[in-house]
Order: sequence, then structure tokens, then C-alpha cells
Amino acid sequence: MTRYQQRAVSQASLATATTGRSFPLGPTRVPAGVNFSVFSRSAASIKLEFFDRADDARPSRVIPIDPCTNRTYHYWHVFVPSVETGQIYGFRPDGPSEPHRGLRFDPSKLLLDPYGRAVVVPNNYSREAARLDGDNTATAMKSVVTDPQAYDWEGDLPLKRPWSRTIIYEMHVRGFTAHPSSGVAESQRGTYAGLVQKIPYLQQLGITAVELLPVFQFDPQDAPGGRTNYWGYSPVSFFAPHQAYSSCQEPLGPVDEFRDMVKALHRAGIEVILDVVFNHTAEGGHDGPTLCFRGLDNCTYYLLEEDRSRYANFTGTGNTLNANHPVVRRMIVDSLRYWVQEMHVDGFRFDLASILARDSSGAVMSNPPVLWDIESDPALAGTKMIAEAWDAAGLYQVGSFVGDSWKEWNDRFRDDIRDFFRGGYDSVGRAADRLLGSPSIYGWKERELEESINFVTCHDGFALNDVVSYNYKHNEENGEGGRDGSGENRSWNCGLEGPTGDPLIDGLRNRQVKNFLTALMLSGGVPMFVMGDEVRRSQRGNNNAYCQDNETSWFDWNLLSKHADVLRFVKLLIERRMMRDVEHENRRVSLRQVLRETKPTWHGVKPNHPDWSPFSHSIAIGGELKNEAIVVYLILNAYWEPLDFELPILSGGSKHWRRWIDTALDPPHEICEWNAEQPVLANTYRAGARSVVVLIASDPRTPDIPTGVQL
Repeated sequence: MTRYQQRAVSQASLATATTGRSFPLGPTRVPAGVNFSVFSRSAASIKLEFFDRADDARPSRVIPIDPCTNRTYHYWHVFVPSVETGQIYGFRPDGPSEPHRGLRFDPSKLLLDPYGRAVVVPNNYSREAARLDGDNTATAMKSVVTDPQAYDWEGDLPLKRPWSRTIIYEMHVRGFTAHPSSGVAESQRGTYAGLVQKIPYLQQLGITAVELLPVFQFDPQDAPGGRTNYWGYSPVSFFAPHQAYSSCQEPLGPVDEFRDMVKALHRAGIEVILDVVFNHTAEGGHDGPTLCFRGLDNCTYYLLEEDRSRYANFTGTGNTLNANHPVVRRMIVDSLRYWVQEMHVDGFRFDLASILARDSSGAVMSNPPVLWDIESDPALAGTKMIAEAWDAAGLYQVGSFVGDSWKEWNDRFRDDIRDFFRGGYDSVGRAADRLLGSPSIYGWKERELEESINFVTCHDGFALNDVVSYNYKHNEENGEGGRDGSGENRSWNCGLEGPTGDPLIDGLRNRQVKNFLTALMLSGGVPMFVMGDEVRRSQRGNNNAYCQDNETSWFDWNLLSKHADVLRFVKLLIERRMMRDVEHENRRVSLRQVLRETKPTWHGVKPNHPDWSPFSHSIAIGGELKNEAIVVYLILNAYWEPLDFELPILSGGSKHWRRWIDTALDPPHEICEWNAEQPVLANTYRAGARSVVVLIASDPRTPDIPTGVQL
């Protein structure tokens, strides 16, 4: 028994429970004890049970919540004097078990508190026991009483970086340091504390925000064939940090260690964005486990089919959260407020966010209440909000997601840039649009240049190395017979499937990786890339590694030396991007206004003669950085042979163009430090096969060089 539990048990046994209050929901710690409140419309009775240890089969104390004196509206509440933080507890509701009416009460199951701020997981936790008939108390996750105010933030506050100075690094807390090569002590590998030890690397890389794959407590057993749910898109609590990511396994350890991580990242100037899952839970479909919401108020928390025994499944995971129900809406907003106000996170990326636009029947709403609740909440003003603007049932809202401040994952950037660099048919026009911030998608909205979150890769799909190494997915290890994961990856293996010892093929792959990264960092919008892409981390062709908690998914730190040239390349790209002018964002200039003012023009192998034909594989664009008195000429050649580009004639102070990037050159010549560019003496420039070239010149006076590139 830990010191937290000893103190909680000894104090709790001294006093008698009283009526309590309906608000706030969850456990509320005050000097005299703890108030508990939970919502259930249809329960006949609810018991609050205390435990000494996570794996206890029987409670140390049972407190019946009186349905007459301790129920206000549908809120069941009780005040328990002298309870301390660290007390382990759970709810045991009883009521009708009538699945055909959508009622699934089961008093043999101990349930988590939907508003619990911490969770303990017994070593013998069993998802199966929560699914089958019979008591599962000993193997159930349990909630823990916390005191959100009992932490010294030492003056820390969210950073509120401008979007125009944001570079997002999507990463996995465990995968970042789980590999033995991380150099992190074994006891801290794969934890919040382990991530803290690697902050110097993130600073050297230059990224400004980490986007953490789900860190809400999830069910690691929600995976096929005894595998582990690694990604974490299987939540059981929207307020508790995932317990297994803490090196301190005492009941309050994960909460404090998560805060330590956030505080350390903020001190390093790095924002924390959480990937949040408010579209479904780990309780799955009609045959899933009873962990929390299903056993408290199934009809409130979930969308049900006309046959009330079945769950609407717009997520592909078995159930769909009833996000626009008033009670669920409040829970979602309360969760976001908690993570911002008490855990100091800077933003959220909403998984399958379009599901939040559906009503209780599953129909799409034009003005979804929960999305406007989030957007208009004053406590969340200035918090970064990113939508994955689609769901698993065909609803696609990229370019049309509701609201005034949401940014959107732009999967069309991923697809069109991949198509272009693999030499795809009719891809030049689409790639050109993506370089400018996707005006064909976002121009009509009168929104800013940073509306689009640009990415070539994300956790879901091939790693960047695999985009250039595999034509086909290789998901056999997932145990689903290769049926999982997308079959359309828009990838090209450069001539051989998988790893190779051929230096020509590997050199081409290296060049393609740099091509993708250059396009990503120089495009209008907000760039995001995935942990390990900067050193060509591979998942061996697995494009759906959600259940691979092993070296398939982990960051191999040996790659830093193996692919040092790519790492250097990324660092220099990021370093230059962080010099960008932010005036347009300060003035709230829209993307369409930027394009009206700059009137960008395009070029081909001859200035002002772009080739937009379906068979074209090259394009060039000029850009003026007015505040820096610099012009830029960007050449993208996805053709399989070199092309000679005639360069615009310079006038004014510059006599020659200077080369900053040429991905066709061998390292370290493929990129220079800024202001150390090499002069280009000829009037033409030969862009190598499948390469990107960036030229610059100072003191621009040439009228045919348009603004457009966002260096």
C-alpha cells in the first residue's frame, strides 16, 4: 500500500458521508473531504466504492448514494469527509439490463468515473473480464481522487506561439524513448520523464510544437490477437493522463509527471498539442466491455441504431460518442478546459473531428453545438484547435469545417505532393495549388494563410522513408490478413520494394525524402512531420502500425548518425522557416487577400511559360520577400531526366542568382546555411532528375518575379 492510499484509507474511515452537491462533476477536493458527483438518468441505484489497492477484489468501504436525498435532477452526489488525494474509487450502478431499449446496467461491473482525473490499472487488468458476465472488480481500472491545485507550476503558462511560427512534430510518448538506443534509463524509457530527457534533441531540431498521439487513459488491450493498442485511439477517460506512460506508478504519479513534461517543454519554447479522441471510446460495439459510460448511461453517451441494442458506427471502431447531447457536450468542453487550465497544454488535434458534426440520429448538422461550444468558450480562446475533418463513414469536410478559428489537417496536400514527386499523371496543377496554401480549398473562406495543416506523412500510413521504399503495404504483423490499412498510398519504391544495398536506389530515395521535406517547409500553411522522418525511420512497409509496440514503431536513435545528412537538411530548412515574416498574421490578412496582392505567376523551363499539361512533371515559381529585399526562385523537377531552366534576368543590386538548395547534389552541398549560398554564373540552371532547387537573389527590382513562396 502506498503512502497516498494509507493516508486516504485511514482518513476516510473516520467520518460519515453526507448529501453533497451536484456540481462540479467528478471528485472535488476541499479541506474537509471530497464531493463526488456523477450523471446517470436511468440508474436505479449507485454505490461509491473505495479501494486500498488497484487490484483489490473487494472494496474497503461502500457508500450507497441515496436516490432520494443524494440525487438532484440526474446527478448522483455525495460528500465524504476526510478523504484525501490518492484515494482509489469506482462507481457501481444498478438498473435495467434491457439492450433493446438501449439500457445496459450491470452491477457486477466496477466503473470508472467519467470525470476522474487519474486512473490506476491493476497488473492483471482484463478487458475480457469487463466484457463477460460476472464480477470484474479485481481486474478493473479504477479512478483516483486528485487535487488539481496541488502542483507548483512555477509561473508556467501556455506559450501561444503564432501559427506562422509553428512547426509541428507528431510523436508518440512511448515510441520516442522506448528503444534501448535512446540512452534513457530503462525505468524511464517510454515515459513522460523519458521524453523530458530528449528535449535538447527537439530544440536542436528546431520544431516549435509536439503533437502527442493520444495520452488520455486508453485500453491497451483493445487490439486483435493479444496485441497491444499502441497508438492509443481507444480512450476510457477524457481527463486522466495515460498511466503506463508514467515512470512513477503511484496513483498520483502520472498526473504530476505529465505536468513536469509540459513545464519542461514550455521552458524549452515548445508547445504541447494533444491528439484527442472525442468520437468513440474503448467500450466498442454491442459485445464490447463495460468500463465506464456504457454502464452509467448508455443512451446518453452513445449514438444508437434504430435497433437500440446496436451502436451507430461512424468511427470504424464499434461505437460513436453522442457528442451533441448536452451532457456529453459539457463533458467534452470540461475536458478541454481541464487540460488547458490545469495541465497547461497549448492545443488539440481532434481525431475524426467531423463526427462532432453529427446529431443523435447521425445526421450532419450545419451548426453543430459542440463545435461552437468549443470555439466560443472564453477559457479556450487562443488555444490551438486542429480538425481531422472527416470520419470513417464518408463525411469529408476539408475546406468546409465549421467555425472561425479551426485549422484543418489537409490530406490533399499529402496526396497531391506525393503524386507529383512520384511522377503522377496530371499532378502539376494540384501540387502548385498546395504550394500556395491550397487556395482552391480555402480561398473562399477568407481565412488566413495558415488554415491548412500541411503534411506528407502522419502516424496513419507510411513513414516518409517507406513512401519512397514501398509500392505496397506490408501489414502482415498486424494479424488481420493484410486487410487493414489503406491500399492506396501514392508511394513509389524507387525501383525496388523494401530495403536495398544498391547505392543508386538508396541515393534516389534520399533525394526524394529531401524533395518532400523541402516542399513541406516552403509551402503556405503550417508544416507537420512525423517523429523519425528527419532520419528516415522505417516501419518496414507497415502503414497501420497501431498495434506494433516494438521496434517497428519506436524511434531508433542509431539513425541520427546513419542519416546525419537528412537530419542536417531538416534542421537548416526549419531554421530558415523560423525567419519568416509574420506580418500577414498580425494584420489578419486572408489567404485570398495575400494572393490578390501578390498576383503570383508560374514558370516552366522558360520564365512565364509553365507547362500545365497532364504529362508535365516540372514547375517553377518565384517569390519576393519584401521585408528582406530578397527574391526566390523555386524549381521542382519530378521528371526522370535533368531539365535546363532558363533563369529570369536580374536587375538592381544582384548580378547573379545564388544557390541555397539543390537536392540532386551530394551532401553537404545539397543545402547551404542561410547567407552562405553559392553563386550561379550561368543564365540557365540544370535541375537534376527528380530534384528541387531553390535560388535566391538580393535587392529585387525585376517586375516578373512574383511573390508566392513562403520562405
